[in-house]
Amino acid sequence: MNRRLNTLVLTVLLAQLFLVRGFAHHSFAAEFDFEKPVSLKGTVVKWEMMNPHGWITMDVAERDGRVAQWMIETSNPNGLMRLGWTKHSLKPGDEVTVDGFRAKDGTNTANASRVTLADGRKVFAGSAGTPAPVEQK
Repeated sequence: MNRRLNTLVLTVLLAQLFLVRGFAHHSFAAEFDFEKPVSLKGTVVKWEMMNPHGWITMDVAERDGRVAQWMIETSNPNGLMRLGWTKHSLKPGDEVTVDGFRAKDGTNTANASRVTLADGRKVFAGSAGTPAPVEQK
């Protein structure tokens, strides 16, 4: 009987763990607006390649001369690694341009579709829900 109770308790705890992770994850459309594209040129403050999504923190100069800090969500680490990203791909001080889509809540948060590095290379960084970037002619 004790073994059955332990198995039941363990099963309930594991189910709760997976349910919490499932609710914590979101879809692109739930948080970001594909009708509000944004292009941000600035300086990397921090690059975090972590689950469930990577994050680029960057300082962006605004038109009035102030600096705004932006949080840019990227794809998950596994997807990024398949695209050639590593935890050393971006360093504090790197100048980058991020093309992506602004958060629906109006905060300085965006979902990256593409990052242009200082050397001009363009690398995909978006999650599966990110619309494909529109090429400029």
